[in-house]
Amino acid sequence: MITILGPTASGKTSLAVAVAQALPPTPQGTCGGEIISADSRQVYRRMDIGTGKDLGEYQGVSYHLIDICEPGTKYNLFQYQQDFFNAYTDILQRGAQPILCGGTGLYIEAVLRGYQLSPVPQNPELRSRLEGKTLKELTQMLSALKAQNGSTMHNTTDVDSPQRAIRAIEIETYNMEHPTPLRELPPVDSLTFGVDIGRDERRAKITKRLKARLDEGMADEVRALLAEGIAPDDLLYYGLEFKYVTEYVLGRTTFDEMFRSLEIAIHQFAKRQMTWFRGMERRGITIHWIDAALPMEAKVEQILCATTC
Repeated sequence: MITILGPTASGKTSLAVAVAQALPPTPQGTCGGEIISADSRQVYRRMDIGTGKDLGEYQGVSYHLIDICEPGTKYNLFQYQQDFFNAYTDILQRGAQPILCGGTGLYIEAVLRGYQLSPVPQNPELRSRLEGKTLKELTQMLSALKAQNGSTMHNTTDVDSPQRAIRAIEIETYNMEHPTPLRELPPVDSLTFGVDIGRDERRAKITKRLKARLDEGMADEVRALLAEGIAPDDLLYYGLEFKYVTEYVLGRTTFDEMFRSLEIAIHQFAKRQMTWFRGMERRGITIHWIDAALPMEAKVEQILCATTC
């Protein structure tokens, strides 16, 4: 498999599409590569602008694990690992090249290393005890549980709200009490490439993209989800754009306050993504970094050369 990862706004999706198009066609004459998304928020339908799906960017290349569940539900790593394996197997059976692409490091590492996971039920008693605690308090509790479990799951990349932190604590607590996994999936052999974008350029692209998404109607997208009956707390759970824009739509913040806070949060998120990727390298996953500033043809050539040499 080919894996292409990188922080938000690094251009990883356009690179994955270009690689897919450059691969030799399948025996059926279809595009040689198919993309499996590794994004924890793009799985939700009708959450398009806020999650940055940019589906037109795929230019006819087949993609998987986007728009696979309804807003308001809480998709998780256990489900993703199984859905990935199903898509990966299907792509191979049709003679195409799977390309895993995204920025959710936990999802990527889970499939590359073959995390052994159990489905974790909700724990109402634990949730009741944790209700009302601040994100800082919950994060400290989570860190202690991770240290006790020796766990590499639940980096702060995706634990950016009290609801998500409580779920992470719930999972870590369950895994500590039920150490035997109920399902095992094999690790996936992959050549892994990272898009290396400079900090200043990344920040500029994040700000420009945020302005564009707000102009495209991100607030209206949130209003439409609320209008169809999605609970505000469910949207807040998804974090980042949906957290801050929902608070703005509900009248809890002004537009300027929302923009400033969200801009800072996305910059922090990108930094945490890079921290996770560096951690993956320390944990034994080799990432071949490619300069984002290179022409697309040069980036594609680097990847194709590495996969054929």
